[in-house]
Amino acid sequence: MRRHLLAAALLCGTAAAQSSTLVVAGSGEPATLESANAHDSVTMLVQRQIYDRLINVKPGSTDLAPGLATSWTPNKDATSWKFTLRRGVKFHDGAPFNADAAIFNLRRWWDRSDPNGLRDQGRTFTIVADLLGGYKGDKNAIIKDIVKLNDYALRVDLTRPNTVFPVQMSASYWGIASPTAVKAQGARYGTPQGTAVGTGPFVFQSWRSGERVTLSANKSYWGSKPKVDTLIIRAIKDPNQRLNELRAGTVDIASDLQPDDMKTIQADKNLVLYKRPSFNLGYIGMNNRNEYLKNPKVRQAIGMAVNRKAIVDNFWYGLGRTDTSILPPALAWANSPRVPADYKYDPATAKKLLAEAGYPNGFAIDFWYMPITRSYFPQPKATAEAMAADLAAVGIRVNLQTADWAKYLENLFAGRMSLFQIGLIGDYGDPDYFYGALYNPTSTNDIGWDAPAELDALLQKARAGLTRQARADAYARIQEITYAAGYRLPLVHSQSVAAARSYVKGWVLSPFSSEPLNTVYLVGKK
Repeated sequence: MRRHLLAAALLCGTAAAQSSTLVVAGSGEPATLESANAHDSVTMLVQRQIYDRLINVKPGSTDLAPGLATSWTPNKDATSWKFTLRRGVKFHDGAPFNADAAIFNLRRWWDRSDPNGLRDQGRTFTIVADLLGGYKGDKNAIIKDIVKLNDYALRVDLTRPNTVFPVQMSASYWGIASPTAVKAQGARYGTPQGTAVGTGPFVFQSWRSGERVTLSANKSYWGSKPKVDTLIIRAIKDPNQRLNELRAGTVDIASDLQPDDMKTIQADKNLVLYKRPSFNLGYIGMNNRNEYLKNPKVRQAIGMAVNRKAIVDNFWYGLGRTDTSILPPALAWANSPRVPADYKYDPATAKKLLAEAGYPNGFAIDFWYMPITRSYFPQPKATAEAMAADLAAVGIRVNLQTADWAKYLENLFAGRMSLFQIGLIGDYGDPDYFYGALYNPTSTNDIGWDAPAELDALLQKARAGLTRQARADAYARIQEITYAAGYRLPLVHSQSVAAARSYVKGWVLSPFSSEPLNTVYLVGKK
């Protein structure tokens, strides 16, 4: 009898949820709803609801799961991957999903001459170069060709062996859009003036710029159907406002809250505290163009002068850990046993190194701190001030600088900053993401370092490795080279704080920056 009552209660809760609205506080508004055309976390949050990818990940995990492809198999040397596609799936506009639709998307991202790429209308798809080495015909491009095998199978041929290719394709960027909608809307597609059409659990309804995106349940979804009728993702940049609205009940879910908010959340009987698994990196970049930072002894001195553990303890409230790896703890299998586990805090030796470098009286330098909060820098200014105090103690006089986020990123990628804060959140569950994003041949302009050819060769070797041990050996050597170079000083790998109203059920947080919300249901929301 008890089991029947429990089952009835669950059914009632689900039924109630189906006529309800879930309101989520995003940390801003999306840049675009055009797949593969942006890579910020808010954009990915919205796109994850609208689009499916060929390959998904299991809830709460970095493990791969079938998406629009039910299987993916390599040839013997992983220079070619066959994708078998899911049958019976339709886009939100009723168009069928098949091999033609998948190839339409893959080609318009990869081939700069593809008329459906709409590059003359503002599309850039820079993530193709960032993650896949380049576009069709580029020297370092991973993809060689995309071939239709039949209506529900395709093959991607590669320029070199790559066992991590399916993991790369599980990243949120690669949402499969309706060819019909893309062709019909042109430049309006994925903008507040247009629409976005995928096969995902939620259907695009409207985008009020600067305010909210409204989605409705895809009642015909091939996977786990949404448990709410309407999903609203609001743009709330300030984390304090996100928490205040959550406490007031005007939003149901909020992420990227401040670590010191945990006590407030736990003290509120209407809220439940969540912690997103750690899969990120916050670090300090040092630009080789700067006359001081080009000296390896100066970079080493900075690493010894900063009391990293004390800073993380003070500003991450037990949610962060320090080590010498750019890889989060979940990927520690790829670290080298020959690299120290952590940097030594040693101001006396730091002073000695500065003297040996020719700066016994220290020097002055600009230090840029982020103007926005992220899980890897929840209090960027305060963190920068603490680091500045540590550096001043050894004679390095810091001038703190910042700029609005767009200008900050512009300066970063142009290599205009000397010493700076930045970080990244993993987009797929492999060391390739972190090392590829920070040390591929096109990604070191921010630090002004011409990485040795050996580094790129090792990245390729790691991607081609047929066993985890072969890949781990290559990554270990990469860590040794990059640790010795010392241009990126790892500061923290951290969990981030999230919270929901107590009536929110079924929310499974991903290690990545966001997750599909079709599992969420509401019990007793008024």
